[in-house]
Amino acid sequence: MTKEEIHPKERVLIVEDDKALRRLLEEELTDAGLQVRTAGEVNSAWHILETWLPELILSDLYLPGANGVELLERVRTYPVPPGFIMITAFGTINQAVEALKLGADDFLTKPLDLDHLMLCVTRILENRRLKKEVQHFRELLNNDDFHGIIGRSVPMQTLFATIRQLAHAAGPVLITGESGVGKELVARAIHRESGQAAGPFIAVNCAGIPTELLESEFFGHAAGAFTGASNARKGLFAEAEGGTLLLDEVAEMPLALQAKLLRILQDGRVRPLGANQERCVDVRIMAATNRNLEEEVNQGRFREDLFYRLETFVLPVPPLRDRGDDLDLLIARFLDLFRTQLRREVRGIHPSALAHLKAYPFPGNVRELRNTIERAVVFCHEKEIKLFHLPERMRRMPKSKSRAKNLSEPLSPSDEGMLSTLGEIEQSYIHYVLDQVGGNKRRAAALLGISRRTLYRRLGEEESS
Repeated sequence: MTKEEIHPKERVLIVEDDKALRRLLEEELTDAGLQVRTAGEVNSAWHILETWLPELILSDLYLPGANGVELLERVRTYPVPPGFIMITAFGTINQAVEALKLGADDFLTKPLDLDHLMLCVTRILENRRLKKEVQHFRELLNNDDFHGIIGRSVPMQTLFATIRQLAHAAGPVLITGESGVGKELVARAIHRESGQAAGPFIAVNCAGIPTELLESEFFGHAAGAFTGASNARKGLFAEAEGGTLLLDEVAEMPLALQAKLLRILQDGRVRPLGANQERCVDVRIMAATNRNLEEEVNQGRFREDLFYRLETFVLPVPPLRDRGDDLDLLIARFLDLFRTQLRREVRGIHPSALAHLKAYPFPGNVRELRNTIERAVVFCHEKEIKLFHLPERMRRMPKSKSRAKNLSEPLSPSDEGMLSTLGEIEQSYIHYVLDQVGGNKRRAAALLGISRRTLYRRLGEEESS
């Protein structure tokens, strides 16, 4: 068992009346990074279990007073029972079968093979940890989202309350926020909460339409209005009739088109290109931008009168870094989504990888997190995402900001759990080198100064022929 396979604070209780063996097991498990307590008989174990619940119990079958079977039967009634390894010097097949039937995870006989014992401990702790993570993620997933927006933090609950209020207003809404925060989802939520929910919702990226086609796309055109316009077209405003039109990246709209948009906002009428008459449209306009429109106005790139019209209702969407524990909720949702889509057995995230995710500022916000989890699930062939499955920019980040500020300060207990292990750093560097050589393992092994067989072993793979 290597220390990167051990999670901080995992606890093991040893119940063994043989003092020498008890001390040996205690030293072995402590050296592996586990918290260990010991008892010489079952009554002492009861006292420990009153205030200290371990992830795993190693117990001899035959003990003074009550035996290991009675201990096993009692802990199996706990809401989250610990793993259990039964040990005996006089093992029989019937005893092993009986112990396993009662809920033991494994049955070992003395003299113990310590290497085999540590493999059993690693397996049981990992399975128990993954079960807890699956349960935790299921609890998170059982929380209803708000029209596809996931969040339980105070900033998001405030946002949801504001959405409900704005849904019943009639004026335009300006949705602001950094790239990737989910501005279109917010616009859709307002639409679904409104009296126009039965009508269409159309989102258009103002930066994604060629300038020469913008007017035709927005307002439509009559047949023959220009070369190639053989048929009349309604345009986006007419298509959104009775519903909502979202102008995403509105700051990219040319000034000439901004003037026409202002007129529509003022009188609700559009005139298609080449048409002689205007038509009324009943459309709620929303706009979204990641720019500071006041600054755009000062720079002459956005009309001041249009800005004042759009800012009737301004709705800022908080960045991911200000949303607290929503990160766990989003990770759970994306992990479940991509595990299902990609048919992978990934069940959780190793604490060191999770620590890096929580320390990373996510300038790309929810979109960047979603892409990160998708990438990790694609490349993960294990039961949990490890540090080396994350992008290199996240792996190289210092996980403790306070530690980064003053390296002369001693580590606190909480900081210790945030540090990378030597094994994690090695894996991270191996995968970094592989990325640099396009996955060529022969070149990677040469650059690392190791044989290909060693590289395959450290990657946990079999050397291909």
